[in-house]
Amino acid sequence: MYHEGNRILQDRFDSRRIADRLEAVLHRTAFSDEDRLFIEQSTCFFLATADATGQPDCSYKGGRPGFVRVIAPDTLAFPSYDGNGMFKSLGNVLANAGVGMLFIDFNRPRRLRVNGSASIDLEDPLTDSFEGAQLVVRVRAQHIFPNCPRYLHRMAVEELSEYAPGPGISPPEPAWKQMDAFRDYLPSVADGTDP
Repeated sequence: MYHEGNRILQDRFDSRRIADRLEAVLHRTAFSDEDRLFIEQSTCFFLATADATGQPDCSYKGGRPGFVRVIAPDTLAFPSYDGNGMFKSLGNVLANAGVGMLFIDFNRPRRLRVNGSASIDLEDPLTDSFEGAQLVVRVRAQHIFPNCPRYLHRMAVEELSEYAPGPGISPPEPAWKQMDAFRDYLPSVADGTDP
């Protein structure tokens, strides 16, 4: 859980004992029933990745409740929807499987960190079970732990994005795809394959 950099700062601020206690009490490698409920009710999370050289990237992933699923005691899965086509985060996953996920409930408030190893199988059988998914990312958790919520600002979701896929929902085309600077460069179809 901790490396030399963590320990240097823990020792500097006399927090090694509490850090070790937090790990002993809160750290886990399997999702609890409460974790599963929290994750599967979430409408968003933040995904941290890094490329093969360690250059970081962080992205927001959003969808309708249930768009992230716990599929095994130590594994969750989420869809990749149509985006800008840069594949910054998921391209990083292909180069460096290590990821960090941060789930936040701004209403209660509550946070959950999931760090682990991600994989992408372009033929993943789960893809068809996620409405609007181009592909599915699976994350095998190595570290699951709640994070102190005291600095979370309380916020409420006014409405879910109209672009979030779901059963019986046909998301509109984003306006940026019709801009002169981009429209002639879009993939032939949403999954990037030729029709």
